[in-house]
Amino acid sequence: MTREKVLRAAALVITGIMAAGAVGCGSSTSSTSSTTTTAAAGSTTTTASGSTTTTKAASTTKVSGQITAAGSSALLPLVQDAADAFMAENPDCVISVNGGGSGQGLKQVSDGAVNIGNSDVFAEEKLDATAAAELEDHQVCTVTMAAIVNKDLGVTNLTTDQLVKIFTGEITNWSEVGGPDESIMLITRPSSSGTRALFKEYALGGAEESSSSALETDDSGTLLQNVEDNKNAIGYVARSYLVNNSDVQAVSIDGTAPTLENTYSGAYNVWGYEHMYTKKGADNTAAEAFINYMMGDSYSSKLESMGYGVSSKMSQTAIDAHK
Repeated sequence: MTREKVLRAAALVITGIMAAGAVGCGSSTSSTSSTTTTAAAGSTTTTASGSTTTTKAASTTKVSGQITAAGSSALLPLVQDAADAFMAENPDCVISVNGGGSGQGLKQVSDGAVNIGNSDVFAEEKLDATAAAELEDHQVCTVTMAAIVNKDLGVTNLTTDQLVKIFTGEITNWSEVGGPDESIMLITRPSSSGTRALFKEYALGGAEESSSSALETDDSGTLLQNVEDNKNAIGYVARSYLVNNSDVQAVSIDGTAPTLENTYSGAYNVWGYEHMYTKKGADNTAAEAFINYMMGDSYSSKLESMGYGVSSKMSQTAIDAHK
C-alpha cells in the first residue's frame, strides 16, 4: 500500500471515531470475522515486482466488528497468530481465518466473499487480468518453501535434477538417489495451491508434477503428518511449518539448506512474497488496519521466529533471481 493510501485510510478511521466513537470492521458475506486498528505510514521497501511494501507503525485505536480472511495455507499460521494477538488488544472484534489455498483465497476476495485473500503468488497468476486489477496487493513478508522427507529415510540432500525427476515420476525408488531400496511415496498439492506454484517454478524449473501416482492435499498440516507417518514419503511445505519440528527432514537442494539466511542471500531460491489482497472500492478500512498491524513494528518482529522472512532483508541477488 502506498503512503498516500495509508494516510487516506487513517483519515477515514479518524473520521469514523469522531462520528461514532469506534471503528467498525466492515461487513462480510462469510461467517465470523475480525478486529483491527489503524496504522501510520512508515518506511517503504521496493520488491522484486517493482511494487512496494511499507513497515507500519500501529495506532492505539480500538476497533469492533468482524473480518474474514482465507487462502494460503503457507501464510495461515502467521495470519492466525496475528489475529489472536490483534483480538487480544481489541476484544470487541472477531477475526475468522481459513485456509483453502491461494487460488481459493483470491477467488473469494474477488467475489466479495471474504475481506482478505491470502496468497503465495501474485493475483495475476490465479485470476484473469480484469479480476486481478480489482485487487489491492499488500506484501506482508516472504516465505521459503522446502522439500521434506521422513526423518528416518536417510536422505538429506537432492540435486535439482533428482528433485525434478522424483516429482515428475521419472525416479520412483529411493535407491536411485542414495536412499533405501523402497518405492517413493509422492505427496503433492492441487493446482490451486500457491505453495505448489512457487515450488514448481523455483524448485522444479516449471516441470509439471506427476499426478498418476501421487497423493494430493492442500492442507499443509495434513501433508506434514503424512510425511511423518510414512518413511518413504516426500512432499513440500512452507518453512513456517518446520519451526520447532524435528519429526521430518528438510531437504537441501544442491547442497544448500532452506534456511532464512540462505534465502536472504539468494543461495536458496525457492521462495516468494506472501500477499494479503483486499478488493478495491470496498470498505477495507478495518481489513487494511489489521494488515497494517501485522506489518507494524510491534508485531513484525515475530516474523522470523515463526519461519517467515522480512522483505527488506532480501538481497539484490535474491530479488534479481525472481525477476
